[in-house]
Amino acid sequence: VQLQASGGGLVQTGGSLRLSCAASGINFRIYTMKWYRQAHGKQRELVAGITGDGNTNYVDSVKGRFTISRDNVRRTVSLQMNSLEPEDTAVYYCNVAAYQRNYWGQGTQVTVSS
Repeated sequence: VQLQASGGGLVQTGGSLRLSCAASGINFRIYTMKWYRQAHGKQRELVAGITGDGNTNYVDSVKGRFTISRDNVRRTVSLQMNSLEPEDTAVYYCNVAAYQRNYWGQGTQVTVSS
């Protein structure tokens, strides 16, 4: 199983970024895909998840600003992040739980300047 994330960067407060994660090695359409983030000195936290049939959930702090989506043909999961705040600064990881373990992408840095 491989997860390849992309799309991080530096943006000003109020700006937008879109993260993408390409998956291989799994029957993508049946698995829940998730985005986590880890800020410096803090624990990794779940940001958003999407089931195989498109049901979504979000941590309260990003509701109304972030949107998770998936393309089961292209085997990708995306995170559209709008109205970014300095508190969103973190390394973002895509994740899938498959074959009785967690798999992680390599992480992509998102930095929001004030």
